[in-house]
Amino acid sequence: MPSSSPQVPRVSAEAEPTHPPLPPPAQAQAQAPARSLPLHGLRVLDLTNVLAGPFACHQLAHLGAEVVKVEALAGGDLARQLGADPALNERHMGVSFLAQNAGKRSIALDLKKPGGRAVLQRLVRSADALVENFRPGVMQRLGLGYEALLAHNPRLVYCAISGFGQDGPLRDLPAYDQIVQGMAGVMSITGDAASAPLRVGFPVADTIGGLTAAMAVCAALAERDRTTGRFIDVSMLGAVMATMGWAVSNLLIAGREPQPLGNDNVTASPSGTFRTADGLLNIAANKQSQFETLARLIGRPDLVDDPRFARRQGRLEHRAALTVEIEAALAAHPAAHWWPLLSAAGVPAGPVHSVGQALEHPQVAGRGMVATFADAPGVGRDIRVLRTGLQLDGAAPEVDRPPPMLGQHTREILAGLGYSPAEIAALCVEGATGGLS
Repeated sequence: MPSSSPQVPRVSAEAEPTHPPLPPPAQAQAQAPARSLPLHGLRVLDLTNVLAGPFACHQLAHLGAEVVKVEALAGGDLARQLGADPALNERHMGVSFLAQNAGKRSIALDLKKPGGRAVLQRLVRSADALVENFRPGVMQRLGLGYEALLAHNPRLVYCAISGFGQDGPLRDLPAYDQIVQGMAGVMSITGDAASAPLRVGFPVADTIGGLTAAMAVCAALAERDRTTGRFIDVSMLGAVMATMGWAVSNLLIAGREPQPLGNDNVTASPSGTFRTADGLLNIAANKQSQFETLARLIGRPDLVDDPRFARRQGRLEHRAALTVEIEAALAAHPAAHWWPLLSAAGVPAGPVHSVGQALEHPQVAGRGMVATFADAPGVGRDIRVLRTGLQLDGAAPEVDRPPPMLGQHTREILAGLGYSPAEIAALCVEGATGGLS
């Protein structure tokens, strides 16, 4: 198996899939939006597992794509067994799965069976994009790599997400988020001198990898009228390092190894987290005018004339001493007093919320960040999950279906592909699919 990315065969841009497209679900037909979302009418096959890939396809679903989640017949997405509710894990509807699979339909297949591979090939003929996050080489060994699938759909956008990419000395190694955080240098600059290295408190490498994949798929879909399909190679290591420009440039350009500074801003002071009478407050007085306003509002205008703090570089060099002076003044009032006062005067400031406080804040609720699905299948109760963090034409994009049970839509999808009841029964006998009611 070569260690380089697949070579793209030359194919005609006018070539069409040889199988009629899978019709959209009846619900989508009946409830077509007045102004469709950007990816409305496009189909994405989600062959991903756990986090980076499912998160990428979750974003595409919010942008209007019909996402068909192709899951392993035995167990499905591992995230179905992960999360803080053991009972849901037992039912293969773990909260980690529920978090990023709304809007998708699920078909359960065994891709090691000829019938399972044939179903995927037929799905590919009706698809616009496919996203997978197997280790490099797995899809090729199944006979389902990019070059093989182009024979079924020469306009296919194929996105492969992996820990380290499709080439290079680490291509075949397993990788989870924390492994990538450590190898990318993220952990070395997270925390302070006493606590670093620390991992970021959520799977930042997986999430950034997923966002990178979603962006790349959208870009490739946008150009298909001018060219054929694309092979997209997303490395989680590369994706997270690409977002570290402010830190990395200190070494690449200035020759200074980045250091962990805890909650302090490496480029400005006072800019970080400060103690008040009752808790913590974030302040980002990055500009000279903001520092001067801050000093006045906390009753310490003399700080502006102190030669240690008068200019930006001096405030960086004497950060610790400046923090002592500011915190002494902030101790006169609680955080709830200070942050509206400072913000109204143009000094960025805000409280340090728990996750629960953030979810219940009117700003989050008012922008539709949380969706509710009533009596979600397989869960037995209402669930709340996050939407994507954008609005289109003044509204947060919505998805119209809750996260699916494993294989919930298998029969529906197979019938839409043209499989007869007898053929579906034969696939079950072969073990290529199963669990059909």
